Amino acid sequence: MLPEVTAIRYVTPLREGGSLPGVVEADDLGTYVAKFRGAGQGPKALIAEVIAGELARRLGLPVPDLVIVDIDPVIGRAEPDQEVQDLLRGSGGANLGVDFLPGALGFDPYAHRVDPDLASRVPWFDAFAENVDRSWRNPNLLIWHGRPWLIDHGASLYFHHNWPLAAAAVARPYDATDHVLRGDADDLPSADAALAPAVPELLGEVLALVPDSWLVESGFDAADAGRAAYREHLAARAERSAAWLPGAAAA
Repeated sequence: MLPEVTAIRYVTPLREGGSLPGVVEADDLGTYVAKFRGAGQGPKALIAEVIAGELARRLGLPVPDLVIVDIDPVIGRAEPDQEVQDLLRGSGGANLGVDFLPGALGFDPYAHRVDPDLASRVPWFDAFAENVDRSWRNPNLLIWHGRPWLIDHGASLYFHHNWPLAAAAVARPYDATDHVLRGDADDLPSADAALAPAVPELLGEVLALVPDSWLVESGFDAADAGRAAYREHLAARAERSAAWLPGAAAA
């Protein structure tokens, strides 16, 4: 499991996020960006955050630490915003926390340079995970201590919003037209050769980090059945990279 902490104070909402994430302080003295089960996307967005984020980390991509944040709805009683109160009231229990990076800057493709190898590996990974949310409009990259960090993977794995049709999406091409690193991804074949073979062996470890309750709340009869479904789909997609990678390479 991911490390578990308890939120002791709700600090502020981050209104630039569509799901209204918020900064919380926890009992380990850490500060986290909390993603809430009670938000519109529900537990599937949190499942995507864990699977994509922890898989990216194991593939050598920089991702802030993730934790499970236990939320007691009473921490929202003093909030003047009714929307925040409702969100916290509907998110009691296990939520996701992303390590807050103090002083981090939003990535600007005109001001920040990315290592050439990483500039190809990030688009490869986003193509694999079908992450539609790393565009030049919304890069979801932060610069912290001079290094880029990948954040916000809740829009990844959108096959899981329609499981009956998921098998047909295994080889679905990825449209990288708007990807923020599109112009720098000049060695996708090398990224593919390095990363695709590693994915199947990592999936068991990554899927074990997803809380059982999220999988059941997302519609599976049992958590193990959910893990098996994700493992089957993602392993098959990694093995079919020749079918979906040209969409990124051609962009």
